[in-house]
Amino acid sequence: MTAETQTIRTELETRRTELLSRQERISKHTRHREEPLPADFAEQAVELENGETLVALDQEIGEELTRIDKALQRLEAGSYFDCESCGEPIGAARLEALADTTQCIDCASAADSG
Repeated sequence: MTAETQTIRTELETRRTELLSRQERISKHTRHREEPLPADFAEQAVELENGETLVALDQEIGEELTRIDKALQRLEAGSYFDCESCGEPIGAARLEALADTTQCIDCASAADSG
């Protein structure tokens, strides 16, 4: 494994650890939500809105964790630097900005516009 590959792996694993920690905090808050709602209607509305926000955040974290796991698998397989769509190199700047990307800028742009 090259030094560059090891650096990327470390960055992805660090991000993964951060996300798992956030997910655990969200889980603690949502378990707390199983308690009865406050009697005050305004407080109930805030509690319900907060719960919806936490569910959305948890979903986003789950999606990012999936992308990171896929990036780690691609790194292990030696295909991390190649676009999954066209097979061309993704580009160092793009990978630095979006370490869990699977497409080069051209393919990602085409997918976004199509």
